[in-house]
Amino acid sequence: MSPITNCIKNKDTKINPIWLMRQAGRYLPEFREIRKENQNFIKLCLNSDLASEITLQPIKRFGFDGAVIFSDILMLPYGIGQRVEFEKNYGPKLGDIEIEKINKIDEINFTENLSKVYEAISKTSKNPIMTNRDMIGFVGAPWTILVYMINKSSPKKGLSSEFYKDDLLINKLLTIIDKFLKLHIKNQVDAGAKVIQIFDSWAGLLENEIPEYIYEPTLKIVEYVKQLGVPVICFPRGIKDYKNFCEIVKPDAVNIDYDVDPKKIIKEIKIPIQGGLDPTILLTDQINLKNKVEKYLSIFKDHPYIFNLGHGILPETKIEMVENLINIVRNFK
Repeated sequence: MSPITNCIKNKDTKINPIWLMRQAGRYLPEFREIRKENQNFIKLCLNSDLASEITLQPIKRFGFDGAVIFSDILMLPYGIGQRVEFEKNYGPKLGDIEIEKINKIDEINFTENLSKVYEAISKTSKNPIMTNRDMIGFVGAPWTILVYMINKSSPKKGLSSEFYKDDLLINKLLTIIDKFLKLHIKNQVDAGAKVIQIFDSWAGLLENEIPEYIYEPTLKIVEYVKQLGVPVICFPRGIKDYKNFCEIVKPDAVNIDYDVDPKKIIKEIKIPIQGGLDPTILLTDQINLKNKVEKYLSIFKDHPYIFNLGHGILPETKIEMVENLINIVRNFK
């Protein structure tokens, strides 16, 4: 059994597997070379040969225990017919919601629209370098997908004033999102994904409606993934109460963000933990990195723990710091 799956399923504490969110991406010179020639991000995600190559780049360079497919959570709205594009120095821009158009998309259309993503997973998982490594697929959580679909851009400055004005649309979209998230996950698992991570990148936007928009819809997705027989990791980024989230949603493992006190987490949460390190630590120096990494490893020494970050690796991260990080984790006693 590969290390990440073993840690989650068998609660193994003998080793700490390691992978990083956004490990296939902008901090790698080999990725930047490909990106220079492929300006359209969505088209790049839908190029199965290049997506597979990009997914494997950090495995070849660093030997991580898992490869996370080069894709994006916004492939879901793209797959159901909403326009999605990425603008340099701005981020994602989504088109208007055309509910009649979305209603015409069925399971066959959706799977065809994203078939290249599943091809990339299949190609990657069959590569010999993936022996004893986990192929990680992922989706956005229902709330985060809803946020992008209605807000039509990243809500870094908060949700638009119009966000909650149409209850009927919100409920309809949540039903559609639930249906196609499940299909997207099943297609990834059928293609070779051995672990699924659910990213709720904007969970921190909510304070009052957490049960309605986070607990209930995410629980449905988690239960579905469990039925497929693969471990499911949740990352409810920015949420205040991880303990409550884990007790209600019941993921197999939970990724913590860097604002969370790991000493509090270890007392409150029994399931395997992943992540926590602030990605900006990788922009400092070797001594600081060693101290911060060993802090997490020490706290979770007797708890099943997958080393990761509390958010994606930053584009300005130096290769040597990632190499140092891996050595610290691998050599920790």
